[in-house]
Amino acid sequence: MKIAVSGKGGVGKTTIVAVLGEVFRRKGKRVILIDADPDANLARTLGIKENITPLIELKSIIQERTGAEPGKPTVFFTLNPKVDDIPEKFFYRKDNLMLGVMGTVRGGGMGCTCPENAFLKALLQHLIFYRNDVLLMDMEAGVEHLGRGTAMGVDWMIVVVEPGAKSIDTARKILKLARDLRIKNMGILGNKIKDNKEEEILKKSLSPCLWLGAFPYREGFL
Repeated sequence: MKIAVSGKGGVGKTTIVAVLGEVFRRKGKRVILIDADPDANLARTLGIKENITPLIELKSIIQERTGAEPGKPTVFFTLNPKVDDIPEKFFYRKDNLMLGVMGTVRGGGMGCTCPENAFLKALLQHLIFYRNDVLLMDMEAGVEHLGRGTAMGVDWMIVVVEPGAKSIDTARKILKLARDLRIKNMGILGNKIKDNKEEEILKKSLSPCLWLGAFPYREGFL
């Protein structure tokens, strides 16, 4: 089972991923969590105190695998580097749960075509297509990451949405791009819902997409 969790910034994606990861772990599944949000908070949400090195900062490994020095302008590098050993070597691991923090490209003008992004994309594709673990991805806020195809091949796209026009608009864009990527299963998960009226508005606004359920708004969770 490979699940990408997406939505507008601040809707609660990270908390949802952490909860789902714990549910699968308690069921005895091997779970891999990926924090693909540049504002990485998944480790803290899970209560992990160790410092986890973002994968994009593995400069020597990226250079070794892609044949190009990270951070240096180049058009020649391997687009399908060896990555199958990366989870066991560089992910945080405890019992049957693993966590990888992607990190983000630093420096203007790097764009998507660089050794770092080739390395990260190859790793995601390896995790999606070639491993049997439960994979949960805390995606970057918004829709840009879907344009890069980072969630291509997942079994489920869960879109977290909260009451509000911006969140609904972002959810609609995510669902459209997910369809373009031919993701077969898509569902909406409401968060911060104060009453039945808000839930019904979200359901109607995002119909006919499958409504998975909702978490209530609670001051103690803020």
